[in-house]
Amino acid sequence: MRRKTRTIQIGNRLIGGAHPILIQSMCNTKTHDVAATVAQIHALERVGCEMVRVAVPNRKAADALAAIRRQIHIPLVADIHFDYKLALRAMDSVDKLRINPGNIGHEDRVRAVIDKAKERRIPIRIGVNSGSLSKDILERDGGVTAAGLAESALREIAVFEKYDYDNFVLSVKSSDVRMAVAAHEILARKTDCPLHIGITESGTVRSGTIKSSVGLGILLHQGIGDTIRVSLTGDPVAEIGVAKRILRSLGLRKGGVEVVSCPTCGRTAIDLIPLAEAVEDMVADLDIELKVAVMGCVVNGPGEAREADIGIAGGNGVGVIIKRGEILKKVREEELLSTLRAEILNWREE
Repeated sequence: MRRKTRTIQIGNRLIGGAHPILIQSMCNTKTHDVAATVAQIHALERVGCEMVRVAVPNRKAADALAAIRRQIHIPLVADIHFDYKLALRAMDSVDKLRINPGNIGHEDRVRAVIDKAKERRIPIRIGVNSGSLSKDILERDGGVTAAGLAESALREIAVFEKYDYDNFVLSVKSSDVRMAVAAHEILARKTDCPLHIGITESGTVRSGTIKSSVGLGILLHQGIGDTIRVSLTGDPVAEIGVAKRILRSLGLRKGGVEVVSCPTCGRTAIDLIPLAEAVEDMVADLDIELKVAVMGCVVNGPGEAREADIGIAGGNGVGVIIKRGEILKKVREEELLSTLRAEILNWREE
């Protein structure tokens, strides 16, 4: 069951409450390069990104935000560190602000940001990480802990509520999966604000996918999380596919083709690994809810693929097309992929 939170509007989207969990990413372009940044956001939109964040390290970046926003179709978030004046400038051109109050400085600066956010009706994501914990927490706990991260986040919330502002989302960042999970669990019990979840600095596409899937999977299974980002060292486009698969695997997102394939064994009579990868690539852009099985032998393939809508199993130069556990037709091995694609495309008309 989803955790109950208040609802926040970000651009033309709503998060929290019973609204869908949104998938977010962050550009790795230089924000002042409007053409490059817009091109990357368009690529992210095409694969299903629903909110995008851009770094705003200087005035050039802040001044580019309006032109970027005019050319995209999803909410734009400005990521600000240290300079509160950049936050004030960015709010004229974005749908949401992300700040770490711990590195913004004196409370008067944070209040200036809050006052303009109230005036512009701009939601803020309060981001807390290990690098901005106060000295008293670090000294008391002997370093960074989940409890310390959560306490720091609650202190920041108190400042925002002191100035009568509750239009915020909260995130606590750690590259340690267990620490990130524990910190979010504490916050989920102590506040009703929406939570943005992610495992920060999780690593490359391979290792980061594993860490993010474990951490996000645990939290989402408990109903925790209103927006998510899979942080990977690589092309941001890769983050979206992983996020979608995580949500689908937990029944939190429908649509898209799910590919299941056998792990191979001594009975495998077809070059299954590249075939399974080719099937996955082939269906990546199809907007149809379907389960496709790719099996390595005709002995167990039809039975094992019974829970799939359609699939293939091959061996010794020939293969079969399987529809809901029943053999539909036999085809030559080299025609398996093209035949499967034709069947999937025709499925849309059934």
